[in-house]
Amino acid sequence: VWGGAGQGAYAAANAALDGLVEFRRAQGLVGASIAWGPWAEGGMADDATVLTRMERGGVRPLDPETAVGVLDSASGCVTVVDMDWERFVPGVTALRANRLWDEVAPRGTTTAEPATRAGAFTERLAGLAPAARRTTCMETVRVLAATVLGYENPAAVEVSTAFRDLGLDSLMAVELRNALTTTSGLKLPSTVVFDFPSVEALTDELLTRLFGADEATPVPGAVPAVRVTGDDPVVVVGMGCRFPGGANSPEELWRLLADGTDAMGAFPADRGWEQIEGLLTATGYARVGGFVEGVADFDAGLFGISPREALAMDPQQRLLLEVVWESLERSGIAPLSLRGLPVGVFAGTNGQDYPAALALAGESADGYGGTGSSGSVLSGRISYALGLEGPAVTVDTACSSSLVALHLAAQALRSGECDLALAGGVTVMSTPGAFIEFDVQGGLSGDGRCKAFSEDADGTGWGEGVGVLVLERLSDARRHGHQVLAVVRGSAVNQDGASNGLTAPNGPSQQRVIRQALASAGLAVADVDAVEAHGTGTKLGDPIEAQALLATYGQDRPADRPLWLGSVKSNIGHTQAAAGVAGVMKMILALRHASLPKTLHAGTPSSHVDWVDGSVELLAQAREWVPGERPRRAGVSAFGVSGTNAHVIIEEAPAAEEAVVVVPAAGLPVVPWVVSAKTAEGVAAQARRLAAGVDGLDAADVGFSLATTRAA
Repeated sequence: VWGGAGQGAYAAANAALDGLVEFRRAQGLVGASIAWGPWAEGGMADDATVLTRMERGGVRPLDPETAVGVLDSASGCVTVVDMDWERFVPGVTALRANRLWDEVAPRGTTTAEPATRAGAFTERLAGLAPAARRTTCMETVRVLAATVLGYENPAAVEVSTAFRDLGLDSLMAVELRNALTTTSGLKLPSTVVFDFPSVEALTDELLTRLFGADEATPVPGAVPAVRVTGDDPVVVVGMGCRFPGGANSPEELWRLLADGTDAMGAFPADRGWEQIEGLLTATGYARVGGFVEGVADFDAGLFGISPREALAMDPQQRLLLEVVWESLERSGIAPLSLRGLPVGVFAGTNGQDYPAALALAGESADGYGGTGSSGSVLSGRISYALGLEGPAVTVDTACSSSLVALHLAAQALRSGECDLALAGGVTVMSTPGAFIEFDVQGGLSGDGRCKAFSEDADGTGWGEGVGVLVLERLSDARRHGHQVLAVVRGSAVNQDGASNGLTAPNGPSQQRVIRQALASAGLAVADVDAVEAHGTGTKLGDPIEAQALLATYGQDRPADRPLWLGSVKSNIGHTQAAAGVAGVMKMILALRHASLPKTLHAGTPSSHVDWVDGSVELLAQAREWVPGERPRRAGVSAFGVSGTNAHVIIEEAPAAEEAVVVVPAAGLPVVPWVVSAKTAEGVAAQARRLAAGVDGLDAADVGFSLATTRAA
């Protein structure tokens, strides 16, 4: 009658019976069709768990003797059910009003409000210090939630986990609202549990309602709003990555670059590609690429994701979640301390082929396919998992996606849309489709290597990976004590427009985007020392890019300072949506290690480029890049197959300011605090971040102890 999960077949059959009865009555014949509620003492609902669940929702089992008596007077299509309307209606309308129940339920039974006991709870909290007030309020909410959920131990209710993930449904939500109203004396809407969907969020809402926004104790890690000024640079304070060759951290990526490692290798054996061996052999291309190891590995429990949903998730989502977590911890930021804060997520992508891989393996997404393979969820899932409330944007401009994401993130920070931003890109090839497509077009390298700007260039070599940058305004980074890795000095994005073919590179457009980035940075061409090029190793694209660089950066330079040109694709392949962020990370690492890594497979510079037209030289060998009288800078380029071009200028970090020592106040309390870090370094970072928000406390003097409650 009003719908029940799993009852679709019954609904169809019963509707047919209703139709039969109506047809008979129209013919002057007798007939009755009864929609029964659950019967006591027998039947499908005669189970203690089922009956308890239904009674909590306001549906009582029918007394058999009374129900059978209805048969004497039943005629036509009727419903026979024993309802507790005051319990049922608030639950079934918690998320959405339904006028049906205004007509069906007895008048006056659907508007009852829970009784309140005003005053006592507020008085008890008001007498506590702010930290103790929040702890006490949170424990109260936790106990009430555990009672409604049926948990024997309130400690089993994770304070930051969404109620939905703990098993709370709409009926339980109303029950929890009623319990909160009775305890706090506040008149709370029936949707309060959906609006503030965790113990932590509900606690903050109750404190705000009881004591005002200014008096409520903020979440650990919360920062006050700051005025955004035009001269506050955007800086990189953390990085994380997964790239071919086992480069699963910035340190490992630098080791790969410094050692001149060729990370290209054979096709992976753990993706089911061997099932289409005949197709691979028939195409004739080199079975070589740059692949991330262990893309199927995922700590689903850390993010509160069930194994079934994890299987349905594109590995790009899984990897990005893990790398975001790691990059935040490497920045000295506890990931879960950002919940509720204006933190932006800008993620680049260029394809979702995982559904095809699932089908190839005979697996099903089991109802999670829509979110598991959605490009928009790539960024949205990060915001959901960490509770971030800044912009969440997924960018697909093909191979320029991650640089465009970085450009948008920097703009959002400068405009005040967010106070912290995560920017990067990810590509995982779940199927060999990219190889097959480019082989048909004749665009693949014979040996799978990108020979950027070389006379031997014969096509691109595909790779994959994920890279994430943590961005802040410089003033915030200084205030929070975060290490500044580099400055995003300027950036620009443009389009080829009506050029010589949809996918063909356009030199004048590349020149324009470089000049736009320089103008945004307030720099001249000679102020930039090196460029990490798009450099895919194709016979057409590389000469066009080189000529654009010669026409811009190659002009008006001192004779002893040519522009040094390289491409990380020579090491790890063309990582597609992650290519731009890979180049940015390479140049940040080069700044920090005072060395420009060599570009592999460079050999003889391409004869299709007029190298004499400007002062540009290939990095055929590694070169020192030591600090000098002015800041060192590098440009990074990325060009998408759709014609979207991006260029970013990275500058070395400014000298650190002298630290201000704050004398600790006497008698500071010991504060119990739930932490979420996976490493000792992460715990220490969280402790320092918490301490930074306490007046009179020097973060360097904070001590902490860690009690583990589970092996994970």
